[in-house]
Amino acid sequence: MEALKLATLADLLAHPDERVELIDGEIVRRPMARAEHAFAQSNLVGELHPLRRPTGPGGWWIATEISVLYEAHQCPSHDLAGWRRERLPERPSGIVELTPDWVCEIVSPGHERKDTLTLLLLLQRHRVPYYWLIWPEERTLVAYALDGATYRIIADLTVTGPEATRVAIPPFEAVPIDVGYILGG
Repeated sequence: MEALKLATLADLLAHPDERVELIDGEIVRRPMARAEHAFAQSNLVGELHPLRRPTGPGGWWIATEISVLYEAHQCPSHDLAGWRRERLPERPSGIVELTPDWVCEIVSPGHERKDTLTLLLLLQRHRVPYYWLIWPEERTLVAYALDGATYRIIADLTVTGPEATRVAIPPFEAVPIDVGYILGG
């Protein structure tokens, strides 16, 4: 019987397809980005823009589609991830090896298990303080905060109409975001 060989960062970097990530030692193809996904991602970046400025409240590096190496066999590419500038004074480059302070995944059909279980457990194990999940088709945002060794839900929001819904969600209390706009308003 042949032993299972777990892929590493070297295998990921050598892969001919760039839309892949390393999850549990397996090189996994990332889902095709749909319009709902793209708008939710870009709208959230727009809402968080004041935090990205060097003089903004809180001082954050917030990036889209960024790869983070957590372990030898774990290098997911996050839809959005952020680091407080006090922990990471210089702008990150390449594959980041410092655990983020916040991660947001936009859940894609067929990849729900990865985002809601696999990544949740990975981020929890590496003590990422905040993890957000967005379901653009359902117009829902769920935010988790690390409480001891496990995540607890700190916000569970579903937007039903076009109304503006400004909410201050940790870790971004300094800039209330319009969840209705993010989720397709």
